[in-house]
Amino acid sequence: MEIASVNNPRVKDWAQLLEKKHRTRQGKYIIEGIHLVQEALLHQAEIECIAYDMDKGIPSELSRYEGTAGVEWIGVSAAVIAKCTDTVTPQAVFAVIRKDTKQADEILRKPDSLVIVLDRLQDPGNVGTIIRSADAAGADGVILGRGSADVYNPKTIRSTMGSFFHLPVVEADLSVILPEAKEAGVTLVSTSLDAEDSCYSYDFKGSRWIVIGNEGSGVSEEVNELVDDAVIIPSKGQAESLNAAMAATVLLFEAMRQRHY
Repeated sequence: MEIASVNNPRVKDWAQLLEKKHRTRQGKYIIEGIHLVQEALLHQAEIECIAYDMDKGIPSELSRYEGTAGVEWIGVSAAVIAKCTDTVTPQAVFAVIRKDTKQADEILRKPDSLVIVLDRLQDPGNVGTIIRSADAAGADGVILGRGSADVYNPKTIRSTMGSFFHLPVVEADLSVILPEAKEAGVTLVSTSLDAEDSCYSYDFKGSRWIVIGNEGSGVSEEVNELVDDAVIIPSKGQAESLNAAMAATVLLFEAMRQRHY
C-alpha cells in the first residue's frame, strides 16, 4: 500500500498524534526513526503500522521484520513523513503504536521492585533521560504522575533512546497508585537537603520506589505526606544541587550497586 497525499484521512489522523489531546483520544502515539522503530519491533510493542519513504524503500535495518504479524507496512511520500513528524530533518520512517494500558498492575505485582516515580517533572528531556537511566540500572518501571511531561511526546520518547520499550512506563494518579503501593509493602523514598541519611548509607534493598519532584519546587505536599524516607546526595563541590535527571541517576545506580554488586 502507498499513500502520497497529505490530505489522505489516515495521514490526517497520524498528524494529529503530534498533539497530546489526540494521542489521548486515539489511544495511540508516533515514534520516528530507524532505531526507535527497530526497538518497538524487537520488544513487541503494539504497532499498528510502519510508514516508510516510498522513494527509498524499507530501510535495510528493518527489512527482516517486514513479515511481522499484525504490522501494516505503508509506503508514503516525503511530504507525508514531514507532516507526521516533528523533527527538523525527519528520518525516512515512522510508526504508529497503540498505548499499553496494563503496565501499572505489572509494576504493583512485582516483588522487591525498584521503581522511579516522577512528581510533576515537566521537562521532556529530563523525563526521557530518567527512563533511560532506569533501564540501565535494571529498574522495574517508571511512573509519571499528573503534571509531568507527556511520556508519549515525541521529544520524550526520542530522549529515552529506545529504553521506553525496555521497561514499563506508566502514567498514573500518584494519590491513587502510591497508597496502593504502600499497602503492598513498598517503601517510598525521596531526596531532601535536610535528610539525615546519605544515599550511600540508606538501604535500597527490598521494594523501594524513588520519588523525584518537580525541577523547581520538588515533591508536592500531597506526595511528600506519603513518602516514608528521605535521603541526601552528598556533594563535595560548590554546585548548589543536581538537576532532577542527574539526581535520579545517582540514586538508581546506588540502588543497583547495593542490589547486584
